[in-house]
Amino acid sequence: MPNEIHTCPIWGEKYEAEGFYFPQTRVFHIDNSLRAGGAYLVSEVDCKAYVSKLYDAGKARLTTWLIDQRIQGDNQPTVTEEIVNYVKNRPPLPVHERADRLLRLIAKQSETVGARISILGSSPEAYAWSESINWDEVDYFTDYLKAAGWIQGGRTAAGGLTLGLVTVSGYNRIAEQSTNTDSAQAFVAMWFGQDMTKVYDQGIKPAIEEAGYNPMRIDRKLDVEKIDDAIVAEIRRSRFLVADFTHGQDGARGGVYFEAGFAMGLAIPVIFTCRSDMVTKLHFDTRQYAHIVWSTPDKLYFDLRDRILARIGPGPAFDKVAPLRERLPRKSLGQWLVDNVPRGTNLEIPDRNDSGREIPPLDLDEKSQ
Repeated sequence: MPNEIHTCPIWGEKYEAEGFYFPQTRVFHIDNSLRAGGAYLVSEVDCKAYVSKLYDAGKARLTTWLIDQRIQGDNQPTVTEEIVNYVKNRPPLPVHERADRLLRLIAKQSETVGARISILGSSPEAYAWSESINWDEVDYFTDYLKAAGWIQGGRTAAGGLTLGLVTVSGYNRIAEQSTNTDSAQAFVAMWFGQDMTKVYDQGIKPAIEEAGYNPMRIDRKLDVEKIDDAIVAEIRRSRFLVADFTHGQDGARGGVYFEAGFAMGLAIPVIFTCRSDMVTKLHFDTRQYAHIVWSTPDKLYFDLRDRILARIGPGPAFDKVAPLRERLPRKSLGQWLVDNVPRGTNLEIPDRNDSGREIPPLDLDEKSQ
């Protein structure tokens, strides 16, 4: 039976959490920790061996990683040794980005536009979202936001921002940093090798279209003079980006990493995909994100479509488009095998008259009655 717990395994007894410890698997399932920004999973072994040895600054960067994972669609990310090593080597967020995150939190907590809220010195969420380890840092960021004209507010006797509200300029700032939610475009970053033509045409493209969006693959756009400028412009116009990290013998595609990173810097959601035989070759900076691992175009199609609908939501054309696979002619079994089974694979086809056959042959006479 799981044991209910009330403290955050990452931040210790000072901060409350809601969750359970499962003795059989020795895993903490945290449903909510305000200091860690939400839900997460961590094993008891990794918690004691790695997480507990982080200084507060490292735990703050780990909290930022957890928040980013949730923004990217992983509602309960898992903390591992690899992730701890990643955050230990990652530099702190820039000051302006920490202030922007606190601004988004204030707007998020405002029940209505123009509502005034209070951020107290003990607010664990303010610490989490601004990658702060003490109130002096949060206090600095509130002054930063006030000086920029993005919030208004006074002080309480105990410290903190009281009766604070997000100004018009503040909401404009948030809009500048936010996704283009009205866009129907999905940018696709991928290797354009011939091996990927079928993957795009039968997997990525129909998955995006069936979810109600228009795929943008820059090499298929007409009249592109300066491709670098066009890539940046089209990413900015997009609602989300699909980044596939499959590559050929000449190595990883640097452009895919750049385009995914550029989109993330604009707070544009990125959906990561990779062919199963390439997963071990992913760069460490992206390996930490949840990838759709695929082996065939069909598997990629179904998994990508479902991920888009679950994470991004239906696009503008969703209600106008019948499922594309229902409109396509069904392939024969032989053609499906050619398209999806690697050459050289030995397939054992059972004898129709074999009494040990798991699925008995169809009795046509019985069916017709």
